[in-house]
Amino acid sequence: MKIFVINGPSLNLLGIREPDVYGREDYAALLRFIREAAAEAGVSVETFQSNHEGTLVDAIHSAYGRFDAIVINPAAYTHTSVAILDALRAVALPAVEVHLTDISAREPFRRVSYAGMACERTIAGRGFEGYREAIRYLAEKYNETEPKGGTER
Repeated sequence: MKIFVINGPSLNLLGIREPDVYGREDYAALLRFIREAAAEAGVSVETFQSNHEGTLVDAIHSAYGRFDAIVINPAAYTHTSVAILDALRAVALPAVEVHLTDISAREPFRRVSYAGMACERTIAGRGFEGYREAIRYLAEKYNETEPKGGTER
């Protein structure tokens, strides 16, 4: 199974941007964590990050036919981007939305998630651990563990 992990704006500034809100570990630490979580789940993973909405839409489109599922943290675009919602719906891959913080406990405008409307599950407020939970969920639900073919009895 191949999972595409897509991260949105300002996640590249983890550890610098509001560390009391988003934590003190940097983006490189998040990428290491994601790779380790994928290895634990027995899946392969590719990561992508952009601060630009159209580039994120293009990345989602590029997942079609190349990946089996998506983990997405659309960051600020969560609350504004119908384009990301439409892209996720268009490729129709199993998707899980992840947020480092609990968006439901923050400012009222952060409580609406357009991207989440196209995702099977949202995991919020668990920090990096949310990525592990998302990867594990997708691996357990969609990863083929039985060998194909075999002998009929």
